[in-house]
Amino acid sequence: MATINRRMFARQIAQYSFGGVLSLNGYSLLKGGMQGGLALAQENARDSVKPDLYFHPGDPRNGEPALAKLVETWMTPVSQFYVRSHGLNPKIDLANYRVRIEGLVDHPGSWTLNELAAKLPLVSVTCTLTCAGNRRSEHSQMKPVGGVQWREGAIGNAKWEGYKLSDVLQAAGIQEGARHVWFEGVDEVKDGNSVFPFGGSVPLAKVFDEQDGVAGAILATKMNGEVLTEDHGFPIRTVVPGYIGARSVKWLGKIVVSDRPSPNHFVQDVYKMLQADTAVQRDEAAPIYRYPVNSVTCLTEQVTGAKATVKVRGYALPTGLAANRIKRVELSIDGGRNWRDATLGSEAADYCWQLWEGEIGLSGKPTELLVRATDSAGYQQPERVIWHPKGYLYNGWHRTTL
Repeated sequence: MATINRRMFARQIAQYSFGGVLSLNGYSLLKGGMQGGLALAQENARDSVKPDLYFHPGDPRNGEPALAKLVETWMTPVSQFYVRSHGLNPKIDLANYRVRIEGLVDHPGSWTLNELAAKLPLVSVTCTLTCAGNRRSEHSQMKPVGGVQWREGAIGNAKWEGYKLSDVLQAAGIQEGARHVWFEGVDEVKDGNSVFPFGGSVPLAKVFDEQDGVAGAILATKMNGEVLTEDHGFPIRTVVPGYIGARSVKWLGKIVVSDRPSPNHFVQDVYKMLQADTAVQRDEAAPIYRYPVNSVTCLTEQVTGAKATVKVRGYALPTGLAANRIKRVELSIDGGRNWRDATLGSEAADYCWQLWEGEIGLSGKPTELLVRATDSAGYQQPERVIWHPKGYLYNGWHRTTL
């Protein structure tokens, strides 16, 4: 393990740590009223079985797709979209389902989805969600760390439909001193003798940071045109473009407007970059918000012909900044001494990954393919990352043996 330098570590994580309760009294997806909507919602939400995913051992459900499948399309099908849960999927009584809004608001109370639909415009956001632990299994090769040993598949790109969180907060009336918004799910997470909901927290400024029509955060009810499945947060979840997936809380039950970040365990103790997992460092470290630039080779396919070559495909994700895109993906087969550009896919958008492809000549001996990405903000994948005990945000050069 490399010696950790505090200044190096601080520089490496600085770009990632930038930095009321709402109630739904029912659920209707159809203009015809609540009963028809409930039937349709329940029918669609039952699809929590994911035969196309590899689920990591044990409970709760944590699954990722085969990498070759992951890069078949720019928009990730629901069946190929990774599942990340910290507790068991909750059993929700739709007839009594509520999300409340409280805290530093003038009008605390509750909303139904019917009320949201009647008072607020429906919006959509296409963005990539990625788990902060994506590629943790590579991080563990330096020195083992705990947590789900994700490969490179804890990521996906989807179209989310719902309502702007900024509209909901404005309707509730934001009070002076408000700086953060907390999210709390209705799931139950067990940690020793304690039971608590999964929670997230984002700066209030992020909620109102709408760029080129992309909302800073939404309350999503649909994914790729379909009602959310149980695994993806049915009946409603938050989606926060540019932030790690842990800030997009599933099975939303509560929204709180506050002057400080949430005290929830997954904000105060987890999802932080630490040099050592101590109480002092947990208290001192800022929560992780943005994800870093990253790229991965997902598919290698040998080409038949006189000259031995292999086609390679993968994804690249820019740092989660507004108006930021992938600028370049580079490939190397000589240890990083020389690089050649891969071809970027034509589909690209803010807060979204970009697919890429290339072709590599083979020498007849095992060859290690390296890939790195650079985004339009100037961030480039580092050759290596500094080991830390949580294994978050691994984005060293990706390596594949051809």
